[in-house]
Amino acid sequence: MFDPHSLGNPAVVFDSGSGYCKVGLSGETGPRYIISSVVGHQNLKSSLTGNNEKKYLIGDEALYICEPSDQQMDEMLDLQKNEPIDLHYPIQRGFVVSWDDMEKLYQHLFKCYMEVNPSEQPVLVTEPSLNPRQIREKMAEMMFESFNVPAFYLSKQAEAVLYASGLVTGLVVDSGEEITCTVPVFEGHSLPHAVNKLYFAGRDITRHLSWLLLASGNAYSYILDKIVVSDIKEKLCYVAFDPKEELSKSREEVLKKYILPDGTVIRMGEQLHQVPEALFVPKLVGIQSPGVSEMITSSIMKCDADIQDALFGQIVLAGGTTLLTGFKHRLSKELEPVAAKGTYVKIIAYLDRYFSGWIGASIMSSLNTFKEMWVTSSDFKEFGPSVLQRKC
Repeated sequence: MFDPHSLGNPAVVFDSGSGYCKVGLSGETGPRYIISSVVGHQNLKSSLTGNNEKKYLIGDEALYICEPSDQQMDEMLDLQKNEPIDLHYPIQRGFVVSWDDMEKLYQHLFKCYMEVNPSEQPVLVTEPSLNPRQIREKMAEMMFESFNVPAFYLSKQAEAVLYASGLVTGLVVDSGEEITCTVPVFEGHSLPHAVNKLYFAGRDITRHLSWLLLASGNAYSYILDKIVVSDIKEKLCYVAFDPKEELSKSREEVLKKYILPDGTVIRMGEQLHQVPEALFVPKLVGIQSPGVSEMITSSIMKCDADIQDALFGQIVLAGGTTLLTGFKHRLSKELEPVAAKGTYVKIIAYLDRYFSGWIGASIMSSLNTFKEMWVTSSDFKEFGPSVLQRKC
């Protein structure tokens, strides 16, 4: 039975993406934990029965990049003596593809990280633009039936990003691990008919950078390590303000060095801007889609003429890939000439944009007025999963 008093408890807020899941409590200024959205599966042979048993590692533990306790380290060493870990990514290109793994991820976050009983606190989960109805309803089913939450809400990521910026109208450019999208929002509501998506983002940059480094003669085993290459991407990759001018520079002008974990120094040049360039010119990596600047213009032009100036004047960046050096300035350079004469183009790039979607969701769910927004367990019992289409 639904307990109205449960709405007085802080909500558990999840911002779940293809690469990472951010979690914390409503009203907090940032997520408490950010872990990899991955579940490791491994078959173990029992020393007692000789039968195969399943072992699961969640998030960073599955990638061996956390700092485990002695007990966890012993468990990991035991795991390595058995079959290799099979990594499962429950969210791919923004959408949930494995509900069993998604449930394991949330269960681990509730129990081991947040240390809460989900049956006692409301839960808010962010969702990507154009999230299919069946995925939305399945998420509600999981929360109410598997975790017995008292209340639930699905918040669109773009709307949450804009809310964190103190705006209700604007154009959100969100580029994370596996997807880059442009979403116009008017008076707090996203406009689905004008959403554009590019299936190229941070993880793709990491993969292509690894290939280019190997092709250029950097035949080190570390170049195959996604964590190392991702670090190179974050520290050294950049978006060229003028690609032609950048290509005309001498090798010495663009050369940068990186120290591998074993102390080996490698040097890289044009690769560091060639791969991010695909965000603006996707055909460079064989993707026949408009680049991010064209996506922005297209999204705005699909909206009513009355709000186009407002959208150009409030373009908000979100997601880790927009943190690439030069990203904001390149966008400004390409958008200003295509905006109508006299239209002011402003790109807003807050330092905390890596998790601004979580921040916006945290703020929204902490407001007293939000209590009317929740889908309660009573609502779900009476109307079924379809109630989400009406309330979220």
